[in-house]
Amino acid sequence: MKVVLQHITKIFPARGRGSNGGTVAANDLNFEIPDGELVALLGPSGCGKSTTLNLISGLQRPTDGRIFFGGDDVTDLPPENRGVGLVFQNYALYPHLSVMDNIIFPLGNLRGKDRMTKPEMKEKAHEIAKLVQIDELMDRKPAELSGGQQQRVAIARALVKMPRVLLLDEPLSNLDARLRLQTREEIKRIQRETKITTVFVTHDQDEAMSISDRIIVMKAGVVQQIGKPQEVYDSPANLFVANFLGTPPINVFSASVRGGRLIIGEDSVLEVGGVSDCEVWAAIRPEGFILDERGPLCCDFGGLEVMGRDISVLSSNQAAVKPTVRSIISAENRVDTSSKTVRFSLKPNKAFLFDKTSEERILFTTARKEN
Repeated sequence: MKVVLQHITKIFPARGRGSNGGTVAANDLNFEIPDGELVALLGPSGCGKSTTLNLISGLQRPTDGRIFFGGDDVTDLPPENRGVGLVFQNYALYPHLSVMDNIIFPLGNLRGKDRMTKPEMKEKAHEIAKLVQIDELMDRKPAELSGGQQQRVAIARALVKMPRVLLLDEPLSNLDARLRLQTREEIKRIQRETKITTVFVTHDQDEAMSISDRIIVMKAGVVQQIGKPQEVYDSPANLFVANFLGTPPINVFSASVRGGRLIIGEDSVLEVGGVSDCEVWAAIRPEGFILDERGPLCCDFGGLEVMGRDISVLSSNQAAVKPTVRSIISAENRVDTSSKTVRFSLKPNKAFLFDKTSEERILFTTARKEN
């Protein structure tokens, strides 16, 4: 089921006497979620991603704009008539009911031609429980389950009606790191098997990158960029997106362009063809550094972090926005830890320029390979 948002705005009224205006949680959102895809709404706390999910579900109504499921305008439909399945961060299971009864609970509310008999409900519940791999836990109560198992019950309950759209609001936040990894793999598997259009809200860019067919990056209620995860990582539209995606985070420098060359501090570090002389933000991914004793970028050496197959070189540079510049290189490299400085060449495809004022991306070309 394709989901389309057209000029969606949500303004929460100001609270208290004498307050003016209101809070804009979603600002003129225009995007399409393709049929059968898993799309992540990604951004920091307060960016409007959960509000957007609630607008799609019908739990909140937009101040302006329209929402479509396929060719149907659902803007004015209540949640129960939209055909959505919801999974929340806190699971929201009924503690006095068994796993079986929690899963079949939504089926008991079906009416008319969709109404099911008790045997049909149980058969459907077992089918979904097997899909999410909890079919051996049907007689247990939620208190007898692990966090990961409870989350699977919540997903099964949302899926049992085979919704047109599945909505997941920070579903992994309450799980430990290992369970979070395992459960997100399961969510991806389930989504592929059911082919249900799924919207996944998260502030964790690793989750969004690993689980999604497409990501929608948001900031302050505004969509910053939409695309496939790797494409957005490799080609961020602005400095906010570049900063938000990537672990370790991108290294940002105050820099300038002079005569077609990128200047960081006093070092001419990279050819940037097609860019007029100007002040810029230069952002370099940690994997964009090449250890090179004759390299053009000189930093003050700070130490090493050994990570198995890779080494993280810690250094500093007066032009860097943050105190530490982190460069990831292969463990096969040998770093002279007795030296006070470390030099790098840069990979042009891992370096990005942004306007100093608007922070929008500035594209450049490299006519030759940097040495």
